[in-house]
Amino acid sequence: MKTMTHRTATLVAAGALGLGGLAIAAPVLAGSPSGPGPVSSYGAVSSHGMVSGYGMGAGHSRVSGYGTGAGQGAGGCPGHTVIGEQGTLTAAQKTTLAAMAQEEKLARDLYAAFAARYDDLTFNHVAMAESQHLTMVRTLLQRYGSTDPTAGQPDGAFTDKSVQTTYDKLLAQGKRSEAAALSAARQVERDDIAALTAALTGLTAPDVSHVYTMLLAASQRHLAAFTR
Repeated sequence: MKTMTHRTATLVAAGALGLGGLAIAAPVLAGSPSGPGPVSSYGAVSSHGMVSGYGMGAGHSRVSGYGTGAGQGAGGCPGHTVIGEQGTLTAAQKTTLAAMAQEEKLARDLYAAFAARYDDLTFNHVAMAESQHLTMVRTLLQRYGSTDPTAGQPDGAFTDKSVQTTYDKLLAQGKRSEAAALSAARQVERDDIAALTAALTGLTAPDVSHVYTMLLAASQRHLAAFTR
């Protein structure tokens, strides 16, 4: 069972909706301290939509960093500001976009459940990143006039029966041990990488392509973070 108290800092970078562009405010993870001491983080969004900032922890900081995003804990993602022109989606691509929302919610809810159970901070950091990703996909669903299948659904609940079955199976697996939870997380990221790679094929909408490319890179980072 979980015995460690987690302390994380969140930096919110404010985006703006530009001319035909999509900007999404997203939290940035600061490095989590492994010892006592306050954590502070700073950042700003430039007129070009780039997010910059840094995080630092007083005391024994496990991770700190500079550059785009913030100092990252294990598996964390830089802050995301998404800008892109709206394009055209086929009916099949809109269905895929809705499925992406369910995949991001599954990852977020699963990692949050594991974070509450185990001391490994990676689950907490990646769960926060997945929350950013879900916000991006939901924004695109709204932009393209598509129904959000995750709207109003509590943690661990899904409208798609196959997604619900997958979540329940992975959650049960992860409850057996921390090693089993890491294995379940790796499976989620491998599935996401495959789905995003397929979704990018034939996609022409700049904003959706940009989001999928960012999510693909994030899933690759998360897979590496969960690999021990």
